[in-house]
Amino acid sequence: MPALHALRRLLGRGIGQQGKLAKVGPGDYVIDLGSGDGRLVITSVAKYKARGGMGVEIDPNLAKLATDNADKAGVGDRVKFVAGDLFDANIEQATVVTLYLLPSMLGDVEKKLGKELKPGTRVVSHDYPLPSW
Repeated sequence: MPALHALRRLLGRGIGQQGKLAKVGPGDYVIDLGSGDGRLVITSVAKYKARGGMGVEIDPNLAKLATDNADKAGVGDRVKFVAGDLFDANIEQATVVTLYLLPSMLGDVEKKLGKELKPGTRVVSHDYPLPSW
C-alpha cells in the first residue's frame, strides 16, 4: 500500500502541474483524452475554476467512476465523462486539451488535434511530447 499512496501523491502533483502549465481559468473548457478516474477534469473545474470539462475514457467502468467522483466533488453539473474511443470524440469545444497517453498513439492524436482544434487551444501532454510539436 505505501507504493500506491506514493503513486497517488505523484499523480496529484502531476495534475496540478498540468493545470498550472495550461493556465486553466474561468473561461476554459478542458477536455482530457484518456481521462481515467476523472481527476484532471474535476481538478480543473473545482480548483482552477474552469467553466466545464469533459473526459474521454475507453474503459466504461472508469468513465462511470469519474462521473461518480465528479458528483462527490460537487462539479457533476459542469463536467461529463464519455466512455468511448478518443478518436471518435468531438473536441472542438476545448480551450485546453490534456493528454496522458502512450507514445505510440501520439502521432495519430497529433493529427486529430491539428484538424479539430481552434487556433489558440492549449495542449498539455504529460511525459511524452507530440511528435512534431
